[in-house]
Amino acid sequence: MTERKTFTCTLEVRWADSDRLGHVNNTKFVEYMQEARIKFLQSGPFARGAVVVRKMDVEFLRPLKDDSGPITVAISVLHVGNSSYTLRHVITDVQGHPCGSGDAVLVGFDPRTETARPLSAEERAVLEEYVAAPVA
Repeated sequence: MTERKTFTCTLEVRWADSDRLGHVNNTKFVEYMQEARIKFLQSGPFARGAVVVRKMDVEFLRPLKDDSGPITVAISVLHVGNSSYTLRHVITDVQGHPCGSGDAVLVGFDPRTETARPLSAEERAVLEEYVAAPVA
Protein backbone atom coordinates (compact mmCIF):
# COMPACT_ATOMS: atom_id res chain seq x y z
CA MET A 1 0.00 0.00 0.00
CA THR A 2 1.30 3.45 -0.91
CA GLU A 3 1.98 5.79 1.99
CA ARG A 4 -0.31 8.82 1.85
CA LYS A 5 1.06 12.32 2.06
CA THR A 6 -0.04 15.13 4.36
CA PHE A 7 0.73 18.73 3.42
CA THR A 8 1.85 20.83 6.39
CA CYS A 9 2.80 24.45 6.81
CA THR A 10 3.69 26.64 9.76
CA LEU A 11 1.98 29.97 10.34
CA GLU A 12 2.52 32.70 12.90
CA VAL A 13 -0.18 33.91 15.27
CA ARG A 14 -0.21 37.60 14.42
CA TRP A 15 -0.74 40.37 16.97
CA ALA A 16 -3.95 41.53 15.28
CA ASP A 17 -5.42 37.99 15.34
CA SER A 18 -6.41 38.13 19.01
CA ASP A 19 -8.69 40.11 21.30
CA ARG A 20 -7.76 42.06 24.45
CA LEU A 21 -7.74 38.81 26.45
CA GLY A 22 -5.14 37.27 24.14
CA HIS A 23 -7.53 34.77 22.53
CA VAL A 24 -7.40 34.34 18.77
CA ASN A 25 -10.74 35.23 17.17
CA ASN A 26 -12.54 32.17 15.77
CA THR A 27 -12.74 33.75 12.32
CA LYS A 28 -8.94 33.58 12.17
CA PHE A 29 -9.12 29.76 12.21
CA VAL A 30 -10.78 29.99 8.78
CA GLU A 31 -8.08 32.43 7.62
CA TYR A 32 -5.31 30.08 8.82
CA MET A 33 -6.97 27.22 6.92
CA GLN A 34 -7.28 29.37 3.81
CA GLU A 35 -3.65 30.46 4.01
CA ALA A 36 -2.51 26.83 4.31
CA ARG A 37 -4.87 25.75 1.51
CA ILE A 38 -3.41 28.40 -0.82
CA LYS A 39 0.10 27.14 -0.07
CA PHE A 40 -1.06 23.58 -0.77
CA LEU A 41 -2.71 24.55 -4.06
CA GLN A 42 0.34 26.56 -5.15
CA SER A 43 2.55 23.52 -4.53
CA GLY A 44 0.78 21.42 -7.19
CA PRO A 45 -0.76 21.69 -10.66
CA PHE A 46 -3.69 23.68 -9.29
CA ALA A 47 -2.21 27.09 -10.14
CA ARG A 48 -3.35 26.60 -13.74
CA GLY A 49 -6.92 25.62 -12.89
CA ALA A 50 -9.28 27.83 -10.94
CA VAL A 51 -11.13 26.43 -7.93
CA VAL A 52 -13.76 27.90 -5.65
CA VAL A 53 -14.81 26.98 -2.12
CA ARG A 54 -18.35 25.62 -2.15
CA LYS A 55 -18.71 24.67 1.52
CA MET A 56 -16.68 24.82 4.71
CA ASP A 57 -17.29 23.40 8.18
CA VAL A 58 -15.11 24.27 11.18
CA GLU A 59 -14.87 22.64 14.59
CA PHE A 60 -13.21 24.60 17.39
CA LEU A 61 -11.47 22.16 19.74
CA ARG A 62 -9.23 24.35 21.89
CA PRO A 63 -8.57 28.10 22.09
CA LEU A 64 -5.60 29.58 20.30
CA LYS A 65 -3.80 32.32 22.23
CA ASP A 66 -1.06 34.82 21.50
CA ASP A 67 1.56 32.32 22.70
CA SER A 68 0.08 29.32 20.82
CA GLY A 69 2.24 29.87 17.77
CA PRO A 70 3.74 29.15 15.54
CA ILE A 71 0.82 26.92 14.60
CA THR A 72 0.86 24.06 12.13
CA VAL A 73 -1.88 23.40 9.62
CA ALA A 74 -1.99 19.89 8.16
CA ILE A 75 -4.03 19.21 5.03
CA SER A 76 -5.21 15.87 3.72
CA VAL A 77 -7.80 14.91 1.10
CA LEU A 78 -11.01 13.20 2.21
CA HIS A 79 -12.70 12.76 -1.17
CA VAL A 80 -12.01 13.30 -4.86
CA GLY A 81 -14.98 13.54 -7.21
CA ASN A 82 -15.37 14.44 -10.88
CA SER A 83 -15.29 18.22 -10.41
CA SER A 84 -14.87 18.62 -6.64
CA TYR A 85 -12.75 17.44 -3.74
CA THR A 86 -12.81 17.77 0.02
CA LEU A 87 -9.81 18.91 2.05
CA ARG A 88 -9.42 18.34 5.79
CA HIS A 89 -7.45 21.03 7.67
CA VAL A 90 -6.15 20.37 11.20
CA ILE A 91 -4.65 23.23 13.22
CA THR A 92 -2.24 22.37 16.04
CA ASP A 93 -0.54 24.76 18.44
CA VAL A 94 3.19 24.98 19.15
CA GLN A 95 2.84 22.21 21.75
CA GLY A 96 1.16 19.87 19.26
CA HIS A 97 -2.37 20.15 20.70
CA PRO A 98 -5.16 19.99 18.10
CA CYS A 99 -7.01 23.32 18.31
CA GLY A 100 -9.39 23.14 15.36
CA SER A 101 -10.29 21.25 12.25
CA GLY A 102 -12.25 22.08 9.16
CA ASP A 103 -13.39 20.48 5.93
CA ALA A 104 -13.65 22.48 2.73
CA VAL A 105 -15.31 21.32 -0.47
CA LEU A 106 -13.56 22.86 -3.47
CA VAL A 107 -14.91 22.80 -7.02
CA GLY A 108 -12.96 23.11 -10.24
CA PHE A 109 -14.19 26.31 -11.86
CA ASP A 110 -14.15 27.68 -15.38
CA PRO A 111 -14.05 31.50 -15.06
CA ARG A 112 -15.00 31.94 -18.71
CA THR A 113 -18.32 30.09 -18.39
CA GLU A 114 -18.68 30.60 -14.61
CA THR A 115 -19.52 26.92 -14.21
CA ALA A 116 -17.95 23.85 -12.64
CA ARG A 117 -15.30 22.08 -14.68
CA PRO A 118 -14.00 18.52 -14.42
CA LEU A 119 -10.73 18.10 -12.55
CA SER A 120 -7.78 17.42 -14.84
CA ALA A 121 -5.97 14.07 -14.72
CA GLU A 122 -2.96 15.90 -13.30
CA GLU A 123 -5.02 17.49 -10.50
CA ARG A 124 -6.64 14.15 -9.67
CA ALA A 125 -3.27 12.38 -9.54
CA VAL A 126 -1.87 14.89 -7.03
CA LEU A 127 -5.02 14.85 -4.90
CA GLU A 128 -4.98 11.05 -4.78
CA GLU A 129 -1.50 11.18 -3.18
CA TYR A 130 -3.01 13.08 -0.22
CA VAL A 131 -6.17 10.98 0.31
CA ALA A 132 -6.41 10.18 4.01
CA ALA A 133 -6.29 6.52 4.93
CA PRO A 134 -9.71 5.19 5.95
CA VAL A 135 -10.29 4.96 9.67
CA ALA A 136 -10.42 1.31 10.78
